[in-house]
Amino acid sequence: MHCLDCRVPGKTSTAVGVRHDCGAAVCREHTLVAHRVVRGGRLLGRPGEVTVRTIRCTTCAAAQAA
Repeated sequence: MHCLDCRVPGKTSTAVGVRHDCGAAVCREHTLVAHRVVRGGRLLGRPGEVTVRTIRCTTCAAAQAA
């Protein structure tokens, strides 16, 4: 699989992950590793929270920051 952002004539980069937001393949150069909180557990009472890694590309990260 190749990086979507590197898809220019004559250039291919091997993907190292899949973006969380848009689902496209991303290479190391275009990868941003962020952290987010995932909540789960019981419906009543205090739910559990876990911090997990998420992979974003520079395009999606810029769109979320705006």
